[in-house]
Amino acid sequence: MNKKTKGFIYNFIGFAVFFFATRYLVVSYTHLEGFWIPFTAFVVSTILAPKFQTVKTKDGEKLFMSWIFTKGLKEIK
Repeated sequence: MNKKTKGFIYNFIGFAVFFFATRYLVVSYTHLEGFWIPFTAFVVSTILAPKFQTVKTKDGEKLFMSWIFTKGLKEIK
């Protein structure tokens, strides 16, 4: 599998996990209605989800992860 495709899939899965968890918590514990439920889940998920990016180096393409809960970049093999 291409590293760019793998990065895209990881970004999607990471966002989806945080989106559905946040959406459930917003529905359960707040009084928000309508458009504000998915909007709030989207904003929180965008901030909390890890970001994956592919970078071309002299050694080939590498996949890196950046996350608010970790320090610096982590290389994904």
